[in-house]
Amino acid sequence: MKFIKLITVGMFVLSLTIGGFAQKSLPIIFAVINDGKTIEPIAYVKDKKLFKTIDGASPANEKRSFTRRYFKNKSKYKLIFAGKNSGVVTVKNSNYKAECTSNTAQVSLGATKANIKGLVMGLATDFRTKETASGIRRLPTAAERAEFEKIVREELVKQNVSAENATDLKYHNLTAIDVDDTGVAELVGTFWVNTSETERSLLFMIVDKEKSGTYTLTYSDFKTVKQADVMNEKISSVDEGMSHELLLDSFDFDGDGVSEIFTIIRGFEGNTFNVYKRESGKWVKTFETSNYHCAF
Repeated sequence: MKFIKLITVGMFVLSLTIGGFAQKSLPIIFAVINDGKTIEPIAYVKDKKLFKTIDGASPANEKRSFTRRYFKNKSKYKLIFAGKNSGVVTVKNSNYKAECTSNTAQVSLGATKANIKGLVMGLATDFRTKETASGIRRLPTAAERAEFEKIVREELVKQNVSAENATDLKYHNLTAIDVDDTGVAELVGTFWVNTSETERSLLFMIVDKEKSGTYTLTYSDFKTVKQADVMNEKISSVDEGMSHELLLDSFDFDGDGVSEIFTIIRGFEGNTFNVYKRESGKWVKTFETSNYHCAF
């Protein structure tokens, strides 16, 4: 009996990560990208957990079923910006047979003040949850930025970046958000420095402000990118945002009162999505999925 039970549980988990069952019944979260003109699936939501959806490499029949369920013309989703319902996302069209966009849909945004453009992105969903976010998503104040950059420089030096290089910080999407509606902003940012003409050091960070007023590094991911490792062999692509981990938005999908942080890493052959949850005062990556589009 125990063996049969284990098989049954395994089959149930598997059914959540492939076509069929998941596509017919589960709410979903999308990334809103390309100046708010495209949505791309990140995850299904089931029992306060996230599960992988289809991607460009999925079988045609699964992509067809997914398109009919989620990308039906004029389907509407909530736009999530600053962690809150901030407008409407309406599907215009999608083609599951398309070579590089088979798992995306073209959309329009309505009834929103969110300025989704360039590397400022958002989320879309049909998931119903009690809203707990403050609706704060802004540039950091001068004081917040100074504290953030101090921590960034310290972390870069720890990663063996020279102090001289660490002084010349560049960044994408330096953002203050309030994930738990406490009136105290968390800081999320994507930084990089030029370590040579053909090499970049990249750093994605989340910094929290303690009750004492002290800013604390609660998550960081460092990596070095060399021009020879960039698919188009142009380091300028990295400067424009490729290979960086970038904030999408925050959203409390599990209803615990603290919004999770969603990010995207744009690649030449597809995108990677990460989700972070605060656990014991630290941000922990709890979900990661890669979404293949097509060969470069």
